[in-house]
Amino acid sequence: MRVLIVKTSSMGDVLHTLPALTDAVRMLPGIQFDWVVEENFAQIPSWHPTVDRVIPVALRRWRKKWFSAAIRQERHDFKRLLRQRHYDRIIDAQGLIKSAALVTRIARGEKHGLDCKSAREALACWFYDVRHAVPVRQHAVERIRQLFAASLGYDVPPGRGDYAIAGYFSERQRNDTHAGAPYVVFLHATTRDEKHWPESRWRELITLLLPSGLGIKLPWGTPEEYQRALRLSDNYPLVEVLPRLTLAEVAQVLAGAKAVVSVDTGLSHLAAALDRPNITVYGPTDPGLIGGYGNHQHALQSDHNQLKNLPATRVYAELAALLSLEASGQNT
Repeated sequence: MRVLIVKTSSMGDVLHTLPALTDAVRMLPGIQFDWVVEENFAQIPSWHPTVDRVIPVALRRWRKKWFSAAIRQERHDFKRLLRQRHYDRIIDAQGLIKSAALVTRIARGEKHGLDCKSAREALACWFYDVRHAVPVRQHAVERIRQLFAASLGYDVPPGRGDYAIAGYFSERQRNDTHAGAPYVVFLHATTRDEKHWPESRWRELITLLLPSGLGIKLPWGTPEEYQRALRLSDNYPLVEVLPRLTLAEVAQVLAGAKAVVSVDTGLSHLAAALDRPNITVYGPTDPGLIGGYGNHQHALQSDHNQLKNLPATRVYAELAALLSLEASGQNT
């Protein structure tokens, strides 16, 4: 059986889809997937062993110059590539009008998606041949697992979902640049102001962690994030501002970390997918629905949904306990 997945963005949403693929290959040996995904996240599906072909799409970039000659040609090429194969099933796991109308509708095969009460945008269900009801008030990973099971005709396997990508970043595959002394990673950057933990809190946490001797690595993705990383590292010799990295290189760094401390960001979900001990600090987000999913994931909610109210001492206490467990091999 060959299945097309339509799950284009964001990073966390794409990662949340991976356990459903693992379920499917367990229940339907021999199944293969193609995946339509935003070009910025095209590396992620390729890490899962059951994905055969990744088809990048650029809806975010195209909409800025939708009718330009260059974009019209890109859209034509995408449509031609998408229609090369006929699929046994097409699963739109995005649940948005744009994914349904601009991608799912033109693909060839039986189209499955969420019904009008389950989808993020109810009108998206008009573009599906088969619609499935999936309860809303549960974690996004479990919702997608249930959608795949209903679309492909099996029961969701018991237990926690498995991303099945940690092995891709095993020790022998990691870049030697990131090997050596033990370290933690601080994921300090996110796109929304209310999800930022104040820089003063990060520096307090760095100061508290210094006696451990652990290195601290700071990745970044934009010039603003780079400047924040420089400020956080100032006068701290054990804090390393990493060079600009690809998503796969960031994953390699995360895979080698003793632990991760993060704000609510896509890379926090990547740490979860790589099964790394991770403390995520939350302001307004409900971690029960879209928080870190996996082993060793710890959510700290700030008082009154204001991250500035979350003290560094509370995060450090959680991190110290987590590192002790990691060192003694007692993680469960």
